[in-house]
Amino acid sequence: MQNLYETDFYAWTQKQANLLRHQQWNQLDLSNLIEEIESLGKQQRAELRNRWSILIAHLLKWEYQPEKRNRSWLNTIRIQRIDTLELLAENPSLKPYLQEVLQKAYIKAILLASGETFPQDCPYTVEDILSDRFYPGSPATDEIME
Repeated sequence: MQNLYETDFYAWTQKQANLLRHQQWNQLDLSNLIEEIESLGKQQRAELRNRWSILIAHLLKWEYQPEKRNRSWLNTIRIQRIDTLELLAENPSLKPYLQEVLQKAYIKAILLASGETFPQDCPYTVEDILSDRFYPGSPATDEIME
């Protein structure tokens, strides 16, 4: 089974699923199966962290580069909020991770929104970032939507 894991990962996953389905516990590749399950959880955290970075970057650009505001930025903010909220709805145990990852995501966001000087610490709260009514430093979205 180890060889299949290393040579054809997809075939290995199908074999493991079949073994689980048929409750053939003694034939499972437990060490690799455990590693892959743990990896799935890490992927969800990484996806949340990446979405958070993109969202915060666009909020920073929105606030600190008002002359460049455009529909694309607005749509990115909206889509990242929707995707983040969907990810949290599907994985509610990730909600406490938002506060933990905020500063890490903010550091990446600064790099994504390059061209300006930003505060050292994230100026937005978790609630602000997720709010569909929060557009920092602007009279909301009226000027873009016209």
